[in-house]
Amino acid sequence: MTIIAALVPMRHHSQRVPGKNYRPLAGIPLYQHIITTLLAVPEIGQIVVDTDSQPVMDGLRSDFPQVVVLPRPEHLRADAIPMNEILLYDTAQVQADFYLQTHSTNPLLRPGTISQAIQTFLADYPQHDSLFSVTRLQTRLYDQHGRAMNHDPNVLLQTQDLPPVYEENSCFYIFARAELVRRRNRLGERPRLFAVDAAEAWDIDEELDFAIADFLMQQRK
Repeated sequence: MTIIAALVPMRHHSQRVPGKNYRPLAGIPLYQHIITTLLAVPEIGQIVVDTDSQPVMDGLRSDFPQVVVLPRPEHLRADAIPMNEILLYDTAQVQADFYLQTHSTNPLLRPGTISQAIQTFLADYPQHDSLFSVTRLQTRLYDQHGRAMNHDPNVLLQTQDLPPVYEENSCFYIFARAELVRRRNRLGERPRLFAVDAAEAWDIDEELDFAIADFLMQQRK
């Protein structure tokens, strides 16, 4: 049986949205949304939260005793520490065949979407050695010099007729530890893109994002 562990890194400190990970969203702390979602994914055998936040640790131990709490070491707590370094530490502590990393800041993700992504990855492996979530875009894009990137400005196609491009949305990544160690990157040499509907892929990075996610969650309820 393939063992998949879900890794959810959560820092106590947040630069743009103070107290983000444990701040109430739609009536409950933000981090509880993704934990509840992951618990509903049958392919996930273990959920591990890497954190230096005491409120998150206390809440998990009280409300989600089945979740493994992994205190983040001091040397991995600075803002500038790359996520891949944190994942190298986490995967060394937790044994699994594959790992799915996600964030508390994606509260609108649905269990079915994550389940489908895992099934897609397992069916493709090892042809694709990793998977990451993306948002499909069909819009006119330019670089910083004003040059068109994905269209000809002299041919005004309707946006729905433009060739799609894909934005990495950080909702989730699936990978094996061996590739992470070898490349020091959660993305392998042959990653599979997995498109997530924009309504699920909302990432909380600013105060406005928090307000929008709260509204969308209330509407979903």
